[in-house]
Amino acid sequence: MKFADLNKEQIRKFNQLRRQPKIERKQENKRPKTIEPLTKRDWLKLMGTNRDTYKRVNGAVRRK
Repeated sequence: MKFADLNKEQIRKFNQLRRQPKIERKQENKRPKTIEPLTKRDWLKLMGTNRDTYKRVNGAVRRK
């Protein structure tokens, strides 16, 4: 689509959008975020406390 193919109404809308401050444009596109609090189990999983531990015994790696 070329700019010359647009009618006057479409050109006017385009110019209004172009002249809008960037802050207003960003706020239009943002959706409200819904943040769920993490449970204790989620925190432990993120920190990796429930992972297996390994130990080297006589050259072989064994699960502890």
